[in-house]
Amino acid sequence: MNIEMNYKNSFGEDHYAQIGSESIGEDQIQVKNWLKPLVIAIVAAIIVKTFVFEAFRIPSGSMENTLLPGDFIIVSKIGFPVKTPRYIPLTRIEIPQVEILPRFFELNHGDVIVFRFPGERNEIRASEDVNYIKRLIGLPGDVIKIKNKVIYINDKKFEEPPTVKVNYDFIAPEGLANPYIFPEGSDYNEDNYGPIVVPFKGMEIKLNSRNLKQWKIMIEREGHKVELVNDKVMIDGKEVESFVFKKDYVFVMGDNRNNSLDSRYWGFVPVDNIIGKASFIYWSWDSDIPIFNIFEKVKSIRWERIGKKIE
Repeated sequence: MNIEMNYKNSFGEDHYAQIGSESIGEDQIQVKNWLKPLVIAIVAAIIVKTFVFEAFRIPSGSMENTLLPGDFIIVSKIGFPVKTPRYIPLTRIEIPQVEILPRFFELNHGDVIVFRFPGERNEIRASEDVNYIKRLIGLPGDVIKIKNKVIYINDKKFEEPPTVKVNYDFIAPEGLANPYIFPEGSDYNEDNYGPIVVPFKGMEIKLNSRNLKQWKIMIEREGHKVELVNDKVMIDGKEVESFVFKKDYVFVMGDNRNNSLDSRYWGFVPVDNIIGKASFIYWSWDSDIPIFNIFEKVKSIRWERIGKKIE
């Protein structure tokens, strides 16, 4: 808006002035010019990150030699369920999610997937909101057995990718129970494990006081209260003899078999927790070198890994 002024000077002469408005208008236009594309860019970035692709950094060696610490990867979400954001954008405030489109990507044995960590063996809900990356070994309904570090799916040997890292120098013998293994109370260990069925939607299990410990945490993760009262199994206050799962699950393992905490230790992953499939490595360098040691950091760039497809 223009501001016009008429006044007289000290000699009584009339003066006319126009001040300010033109420069204010230009500033507003300039702000609009950069604000609009910025808002579009932010909205586009949120849409791409939520529904299409997302970048992740590999912090540990549990997937060696397929993925190394310091690898930066792109995870494809195409074909996985489209849901409303889990958090209010640009915050960590969690909100209820609504599924907009169902999954049409078919999960396969051997896929490298990223998922929300379901929690430690005895946790109903993970105490830490963190994403894991592992190889999908068992699909819903599969029977998984590990014998002397060799994996069998439905009695067929699983064909390991060449990048899997297994040390056969020491094998925990069958029957030597690892007290930290899943499910609690089993006589499995990390090298001789199962057989165990990967739960699926509609799968019915028989429950009694002897096997309740095996299934208790899985039932609780589906939102139920489980108790053993006078040797009777109670779910949500009612005596039961069986339970029917409402969700599909998968069994996952790290490629660095001797140095990976995975489904052998904390159980199955709900299919709903899967974020996407790892696609390719877009950057890679030595994560042990501090960033301020710039010359050594640059020298550590692993050019041969950049652009590599993850299989």
